[in-house]
Amino acid sequence: MEHVTEGSWESLPMRLHPRVLGALRELGFPYMTPVQSATIPLFMKNKDVAAEAVSTSWKGSLSSCFPSRRNCEEKQTKFSPSWQVTGSGKTLAFVIPILEILLRREEKLKKNQVGAIIITPTRELAIQIDEVLAHFMKPFPQFSQILWIGGRNPGEDVARFKEQGGNIIVATPGRLEDMFRRKAEGLDLASCVRSLDVLVLDEADRLLDMGFEASINTILEFLPKQRRTGLFSATQTQEVESLVRAGLRNPVRISVKEKGVAASSTQKTPSRLENYYMVCKADEKFNQLVHFLQNHKQEKHLIFFSTCACVEYYGKALEALVKGVEVMCIHGKMKYKRGKIFMEFRRSQSGILVCTDVMARGIDIPEVNWVLQYDPPSSASAFVHRCGRTARIGHGGSALVFLLPMEESYINFLEINQKCPLQEMKLQKNVGDFLPKLKSMALADRAVFEKGMKAFVSYIQAYAKHECNLIFRLKDLDFASLARGFALLRMPKMPELRGRQFPDFVPTDINTDTIPFKDKVREKQRQKLLEQRRKEKRENEGRKKFIKNKAWSKQKAKKEKKKKMNEKRRREEGSDIEDEDMQELLNDTRLLKKFKKGKITEEEFEKGLFSSGKRAVPTADLGIPDLEEDC
Repeated sequence: MEHVTEGSWESLPMRLHPRVLGALRELGFPYMTPVQSATIPLFMKNKDVAAEAVSTSWKGSLSSCFPSRRNCEEKQTKFSPSWQVTGSGKTLAFVIPILEILLRREEKLKKNQVGAIIITPTRELAIQIDEVLAHFMKPFPQFSQILWIGGRNPGEDVARFKEQGGNIIVATPGRLEDMFRRKAEGLDLASCVRSLDVLVLDEADRLLDMGFEASINTILEFLPKQRRTGLFSATQTQEVESLVRAGLRNPVRISVKEKGVAASSTQKTPSRLENYYMVCKADEKFNQLVHFLQNHKQEKHLIFFSTCACVEYYGKALEALVKGVEVMCIHGKMKYKRGKIFMEFRRSQSGILVCTDVMARGIDIPEVNWVLQYDPPSSASAFVHRCGRTARIGHGGSALVFLLPMEESYINFLEINQKCPLQEMKLQKNVGDFLPKLKSMALADRAVFEKGMKAFVSYIQAYAKHECNLIFRLKDLDFASLARGFALLRMPKMPELRGRQFPDFVPTDINTDTIPFKDKVREKQRQKLLEQRRKEKRENEGRKKFIKNKAWSKQKAKKEKKKKMNEKRRREEGSDIEDEDMQELLNDTRLLKKFKKGKITEEEFEKGLFSSGKRAVPTADLGIPDLEEDC
């Protein structure tokens, strides 16, 4: 076991290129962070590295070095896993070795030869890494870089690679996997990656959580086995360990722990973070949020919701109710606007970003004042990552989570499970009621009404899947209060609410089908669709009804298929029984089964046989014991 301490960049055993040192001086980073001092020498010695963050009480920016808080101890060994805390200079821990390895290549890379690939789970994190990489690439015009992420035209990505090349690729898994299938468009990426020296999997646990395991395995099959691989993760799971075994060869594992006080008792959130919780009823929560934002207009806020539909709905609501503040929205289902919105919010001095957990990890947004968790995350570890979006680079910051009265035990759980103490923030006074305004918005525009219904349904479905289901119990939810908090006009029809009564919820006295879209084009399409349905209903009156929600053509085809199969079976068996006789035989068999199971009496059984035109058969002849003898 080797002891590693951080120090100046010049103290590394293998000297860095002078231009790399120059780029570091420009950024004002004279010292390495612990993860950098542990990872960079190993990478440069051609070792595979697996890194995991155990715990720390401080965080830096994406590519920060914060020497005044150099109080960490790291140990690297082949037997104990290594891990990296978000925001402590992790990006430079792989960007610098990539450049150094490519600079030391004996055979220089050609334009379309790929020397390194960095895979990361989200577009925002990929954009961020690409920016950091671009700063260090300026002094090295012989290298080219390319960014491949979703939400862009893949054809344009292919054309850009063919024209400009891409010695270093920063990509999300889905888009990179797609690029390997673009051979018909003139991109033979499988041949281009034969020259690969370095593969980096950033936020590996998140990659697997988001369902990218199949994509990662597909990508690994295309890559050469003789390469250096770096895997960075915030938590060690069984899936991550499987990925380590599959993708890394004899990896050196690095562990970063706090020096001095026992690491096991150290809080996981930044030391300069003020962490609060507020307990309020479901129908008070939105009012408390709006009042808070109206009193903090000059600050920068991240507001986390549990689902994409909630982001869409409440983003629209906050945009209308919090005047004089720019409100932006980001969630995983947005295709084309995410990158632009992300960059715009990063540059802004104040504003509100309404988002899902797509923004919870690895994202470095300067000077976020408040992280507001309107909905607690589905996992406890995500709570810490959300809070970590503020109080970075030694700055102060605050976080606030809204909890329902039934969820208050979550506070103790976080303190024990995540070493994350919280202090209570009392309910704000003189809070206005903004829910009637939200209802008015829904009545005036069908788009708002539908967004609200979808948000409510998605919230309940997400709540049912919460990891801490002993605390977040669906059966204990006050659905009426929750519906009032969503400013719903009526309760939606969904399985979770079937058979329930809600006397405390009063639906709006209006036929919601009459609510129009504000967008005239959408309303015209809706009216056209309604007219089409009314016409179909008139035409279908008096016709034989088929099974609901199943296409008539499919039902008819199924009957035809069954008839043909019966005919085929008769031909194969040489049977001369007609369809009518066969049907009577089947009916008799069904009656017999019902009688044996006690579902019908002997009298009903005989009556059924007579009605089908058969002779009543004594029950003894059918092998059925006489019921009176058994009594």
